[in-house]
Amino acid sequence: MKVTIYDVAKAANVSIATVSKVINNTGNISDKTRQKVKRIMKELDYYPNMLASALMGKQTKTIGLLIPDLVNPFFSELARRIEDRGHELGYNIVICNTDYDSAKENKYLLLLKQKRVDGFILASGFEDLKKVEELIKEEIPVVIVARDFPMFSVNAVAIDDFMGGYVAANHLIELGHQNMGVVARDLWSNRERLRGFHYALESHGLQINKNFDFIKDINDHIKAGRHMTEKYLTGDNRPTAIFACNDLLAAGVIQMAKEWGLQIPEDLSVIGFDNTSIATVIDPPLTTVAQPIESMGREVMDLMVSIINGEKEEKSRVTLLPSLVTRKSTQALNVACKTN
Repeated sequence: MKVTIYDVAKAANVSIATVSKVINNTGNISDKTRQKVKRIMKELDYYPNMLASALMGKQTKTIGLLIPDLVNPFFSELARRIEDRGHELGYNIVICNTDYDSAKENKYLLLLKQKRVDGFILASGFEDLKKVEELIKEEIPVVIVARDFPMFSVNAVAIDDFMGGYVAANHLIELGHQNMGVVARDLWSNRERLRGFHYALESHGLQINKNFDFIKDINDHIKAGRHMTEKYLTGDNRPTAIFACNDLLAAGVIQMAKEWGLQIPEDLSVIGFDNTSIATVIDPPLTTVAQPIESMGREVMDLMVSIINGEKEEKSRVTLLPSLVTRKSTQALNVACKTN
């Protein structure tokens, strides 16, 4: 026989209203009572009918998270942090990988709307401005993470990508590098990092290596990093340092440089962005601009829940600051490099 909410209430010796509050993570209930009800639900193998709740206009306790590339450790680590915080707050996270494909973005948005999710978290790489505008007009709770849409009044938790690029350039300039390349994809976050990098160079009377171009039509980050590095190495005026706009791109830079017989960092300094787990397993360990991924995950989920619960009327834009993590892939420009 199917277990109902009435059975749970009777077994826990509490009211149906109390069980409902535990399910929806609402109300002023003691931790002892909350844990007791959850234990009884587990013992009785009771699962609330979220679809029925959605049809009645109630919360489904489910958030849709659209991620552009789960292969990229930054996004997989961010998704994990959001999921962890979501579970702490009583929410389930449905993770959808879009591959930077607008058709997939639209498909998942439609599917998740049909599932009556309580809100959407859209990660960096979501470039369909029209769809963002539609969600806002439909008054569906939306939080943008790891990027911003300054043209819309929308909730966002982002890193200061401009400052991150500036920090990367300043580090290389302090090491004496004057001829620097950048490996970047034509995405909002990468464009902002490039803008910060370029600003720092201009402040010192320098320019990005003339062979720079945005990487297009190569979805594999490592292959993209290899491709752009080879372009730099085969071109005139070979750079002494390269800034890669994420750690996977940096891994591709290092791979290709080694295939050309270059030593890292003696012949070429390399700096990445994100400070993901890959930064510590690359040989040599990667100097990188760190994003506070754990803080970002908590901030975005806390903001989402406050919106769903009607606790926020004004839109919030939270901007977190990056920081430099120096390892062994960068060093001061030596005399040999200066004369090459």
